[in-house]
Amino acid sequence: MATNDQNETLKQQFNAQLGPDNFHAGWASLLRLDPPFFSASLSLASVPRKKAHLSRKLQALIGLAVDCASTHLFAPGIRSHIVAAAKEGATVDEILEIIELSSTLGIHACNIGVPLLVEVLKEEGMHLDSITKPFDENQERLKKEFTERRGYWHTFWEDFLRLDPEFFEAYLEFSGVPWVKKVAGSSTGGRGALEPKVKEFVYCAFDCAATHLYVPGLKLHMKNALGYGATPSEIVEVLEIATLLSIHTAHVSLPIVEEVMTGTQAKP
Repeated sequence: MATNDQNETLKQQFNAQLGPDNFHAGWASLLRLDPPFFSASLSLASVPRKKAHLSRKLQALIGLAVDCASTHLFAPGIRSHIVAAAKEGATVDEILEIIELSSTLGIHACNIGVPLLVEVLKEEGMHLDSITKPFDENQERLKKEFTERRGYWHTFWEDFLRLDPEFFEAYLEFSGVPWVKKVAGSSTGGRGALEPKVKEFVYCAFDCAATHLYVPGLKLHMKNALGYGATPSEIVEVLEIATLLSIHTAHVSLPIVEEVMTGTQAKP
């Protein structure tokens, strides 16, 4: 068991490397109950901060994207990343845009499910006309609008658009908000608050996270990010930030351990 002086040294290292605003109740319980694992977790979380291929503001925003994704929803991290991003100069519009972009994750139910449905229909020889017919005029319009708004087209949208153009159009509106919204003071030319490269980083972040691991989307958005000028080191740093959700196992569990086993309510 570490001494109080050793724990205080670890806390000071945390403040210096990650900043005191990131020290929530989960970190506090980890420090009190398991200082060696706290130290190892701090070392893991500190690497992106030290290398800094992305600015600290962007690192906080990418962390927010991972934590606010519907597959994770880690509230302590959401709060600490918003606080950190704001301190690094992030605007309300930029933070809202991270949330808007991360909210598109749910469409992967269709990205995975619709092609699988088409595969089953072909195997069963059922409803072949509906899955092979060419796009009509409205569907061609939607494909063009998606490509112009989002800057790409992928084959996994084909069957989705063919089978349900109404839902596709609704998703186009939903997912397109960050790409067409006019934001005062933004340098994107009426294409939201964040530059396209950063938007693609956000998609990469929640696609690569262990709670999702959506390989087709991750590959696509890596390609898009490179097309917008991203470097391999920047993309690797996005992956590293997403890896840090591993520590949330301890952040959620140890306050409960502390409460049940010691009768102490966890607090920062």
